[in-house]
Amino acid sequence: RPNNFRDIAAMVALYRPGPMEHIDRYIRAKHGEEEIRYPHPSVKEFLEETYGVIVYQDQVLLIVQRFAGYTLGEADAFRKAMGKKVAAIMAEEKEVFLSGSLKRGYTQAEADEMFQLIEPFAGYAFNKAHAVSYALIAYWTAYFKANYPVEYMTAVLNQRLGNTERMAATIGECHRMKIEVRPPDVNHSDVPFIIEGQRGGAQAIRFGLGAIKGVGEVAIAAVVESRGAEPFASVEDLCRRMDMKGINKRIMESLIKAGALDALEPSRGALLAGLDRIMGLANQEAKRRESGQTTMFDLFGESVDAPMPELQLPTTADAGKQEKAGWEHELMGVTFTETPFAQILAGVDPGTAIISVQDLETEQANARVDLVGQVASVRHFTTRNGSASAAVELRLMDGAVEVAAFGATYSENQGLWREGHFLRVNGRVRMRGDQQSVVCDHASIYVLPTVDEPPPSEAPWDEGPADVEPAQPAGVTVPAVRPDNGTPAPVATGAANGLSPSDVDGAVDAPSADSDDGDAEETRPHQNGHAQQPNGNGGPKHWLRVSLQETDNPEEDAYMVREVFKLLLSYPGNDPVLLEVRTGATTVRLEASMKAQGCPALYERLEDILGAGMVREHTIG
Repeated sequence: RPNNFRDIAAMVALYRPGPMEHIDRYIRAKHGEEEIRYPHPSVKEFLEETYGVIVYQDQVLLIVQRFAGYTLGEADAFRKAMGKKVAAIMAEEKEVFLSGSLKRGYTQAEADEMFQLIEPFAGYAFNKAHAVSYALIAYWTAYFKANYPVEYMTAVLNQRLGNTERMAATIGECHRMKIEVRPPDVNHSDVPFIIEGQRGGAQAIRFGLGAIKGVGEVAIAAVVESRGAEPFASVEDLCRRMDMKGINKRIMESLIKAGALDALEPSRGALLAGLDRIMGLANQEAKRRESGQTTMFDLFGESVDAPMPELQLPTTADAGKQEKAGWEHELMGVTFTETPFAQILAGVDPGTAIISVQDLETEQANARVDLVGQVASVRHFTTRNGSASAAVELRLMDGAVEVAAFGATYSENQGLWREGHFLRVNGRVRMRGDQQSVVCDHASIYVLPTVDEPPPSEAPWDEGPADVEPAQPAGVTVPAVRPDNGTPAPVATGAANGLSPSDVDGAVDAPSADSDDGDAEETRPHQNGHAQQPNGNGGPKHWLRVSLQETDNPEEDAYMVREVFKLLLSYPGNDPVLLEVRTGATTVRLEASMKAQGCPALYERLEDILGAGMVREHTIG
């Protein structure tokens, strides 16, 4: 808790090998929780400002000068020699130091103690002038971040153009600070990140077109200049007015995949399928402008609108949300199609878990860490001693880290290691050369905090008829819906509360929106004392239908949904799960894309949350 500038400088210098071992003592002494101790009264004047802790390189030099009679030049040579950690050199320097200390009246014990104290600091302690310089910059930036947050974060994003991982981490910090970051848009974006809105009112940051991977800043600047103050009215208008210097097919493809043209044509699938036609029309219009060719409408000036060239885009299906999100993540490091991953993790208290690769990189080998992230991939393998294990790629806010789970840690938690699951992992940092990984000691499902959703106009998932789709519980992505009226309709697999799809066994008549209670399957409500046995690792014998009743309290609904998923995940098994959300007179069925172990204990606990009759078991076969 720094309360003066010297504290900030000390913070910069303390977080280095050697000094960092005394951080806790520094803090306790500063706050009067521990008596300030000096290694010897003669060095008090050098260590008083740092509460008796050696923090700076300068202090090492002054102590060596005072204790052993070195000149400052000799003391610096001593420091450099000690930093090499060569045993012969250290032994020689120690002998010189002890000899000098005895000549100045110090005892052998005092000289030995002082040498042992300064030895760890000699090669690592930070120069005070450097620490103060960094501290001043830290103070300035902290002031700007606290008092001009949108301006400051915009500047940081622009400084990180071209580095998608660092931009993603910064956008995650924007979400944590409740600063909205809007997607790229050819009608609103500039080349860099810009601020939208007025200071004192609602401000947001608009993603820069130049920050899209593969889109050159010079080329896209010409497009922004072509737009001027008048937004493009359509894709045809864009082709007519766009400056094509430096714009090639690859750049246009990147703009489409990143969603920068969504305002002109929402179907990225149609735009990509018609990319050759778009480029052809744009080049045709560019050549006409360059040749000075005019049309009859040009003779009338602005009094008559010139007809737009007709652009027939192919009729094709649009890309799915998952594919769009993949494009965005590849090109920008973040996604706007789905609830941003960084926004989800921004709800994690940074004081309780690491969510950034950059923060993990500061940890030393064997340090114990807590991570929160999403399983991106899992590789199962067997160790030399025959133990089943897994190497898991855990996606954090700005990158991924490998997590290794061995032996019982893996076998007792196999249901956790599935793609899409959000996990809290406790383990130890392992270093292999420059490669850092974490050996897991304990893992559990992480229940996502509620995130603030964008307004309806900004919600990319706001699809389907409004009279059918129920209110979306916070933190849950709702897939396609249909009214429960017997009309066949496909149900899209959705990822609820961050849980990714896991395919239902193809041999099983998996639950779907078209499965009605009158089918040939045996279906019955759960009753206490049901004799069904857990199916262990065998094939699925049942599938579960879990019903949730929507209320007038969205926060209570969100809590109920999270508790249901948490409970289902705590009973890993092979029984597919179908969720029903009852909203008014309509029932909407969601394929939960997960499996559980159907058993009386699970049913009872679910009904404690949902009420009697809200859990049904369907027998397969």
